Amino acid sequence: MPKTVPTSARRPVSPTEVQSPTPKRASDFPARRPGWMNSDELAEAVAEVAGDLVDYQSMSDAELRIVTKRRLKAEIDFIANDNFTKPGCGQEVFRESLDLAPRQTSLGIAAIRKSGIDLPVHLSRLCEAPLLKPEQERMLFQRMNFLLQHASMHRALLNPDRPSRRRLELIDEMIRLADWHRDRIVEANLRLVFSIVKKFVNTNNGFDELLSDGIVALIRAVEKFDFDRGFRFSTYATQVVRRNSYRTVVVNQQERQKVAGGIQDMDIDISDDERTSAISEKRWHELRSRLAVMLNDLDRREKLIIRARFSLGSHRKVHTLQSLADRLGVSKERVRQLERRAMDKLRAMAGDVKLADLEA
Repeated sequence: MPKTVPTSARRPVSPTEVQSPTPKRASDFPARRPGWMNSDELAEAVAEVAGDLVDYQSMSDAELRIVTKRRLKAEIDFIANDNFTKPGCGQEVFRESLDLAPRQTSLGIAAIRKSGIDLPVHLSRLCEAPLLKPEQERMLFQRMNFLLQHASMHRALLNPDRPSRRRLELIDEMIRLADWHRDRIVEANLRLVFSIVKKFVNTNNGFDELLSDGIVALIRAVEKFDFDRGFRFSTYATQVVRRNSYRTVVVNQQERQKVAGGIQDMDIDISDDERTSAISEKRWHELRSRLAVMLNDLDRREKLIIRARFSLGSHRKVHTLQSLADRLGVSKERVRQLERRAMDKLRAMAGDVKLADLEA
């Protein structure tokens, strides 16, 4: 089980955040490895991220120019701090020891047992990192944002016409080191995600999906949290993960309603006069499975139109005939014809597989 969690996309900069001052000349901020990057406190992180770094030395000048332009387009977002630009700040930030406790198998097993849900044992490995002490939490957030701020300052000095291998290497390493510190925070708070999402689990919302979305929300919370405000991160993270779980449940419910509405529009009878409750989870999955099979029998344009018109799959809203016409490069009337043809095919297939019998 790797120690790090997947890297997520960086968040937009909040209007209340102020980015660090940019050096006016490259000579004021040389592209050389600062002394604080050789500190004992960064030794473990440096060793772990070394294998993920890009080899810029082997790149041609043309490749370097492309990479430099790409790096300039990708913003580096962080919580800025004026103190991070002061001389000697790096030595001060990495002077004290984090003294992180080792992972403990017993913590993961205990988290699984407390969840009250029948979960695979391998998930316990997500919860083996001990909780952070307040000072450790503060230091991790401080170091993460310090590294990102310095990476951003180097990024501001990149010149596509005169690409610097060394500066690109420094930016890459600083971002990887920042991610390493971020992941330590995420790992220590995964048990919090378990405790929150389990409350939203039901027959229509599985634990795996809620947990996955909850971890993504936790990563975003780490990247947005301002440690200088004096609050504990767990207070902020609880609200973020809880809101995200609620939103996931609502979106899933809306998608089920849209699918059911689409099936009714196709004249597929899934009603039962004697039924007073909703479709059972098992039969609901059967219904979705049958519908997916039928959609796969349509051609590419028909499948796109049906999914877009009924907001199925990745489509989060109902698309108009005109928007689909513009996307496919055909007339609005042609889209209408393709939709009608696809609906006729689905009705015929529904009759063949006797889809209504799912609720018999």
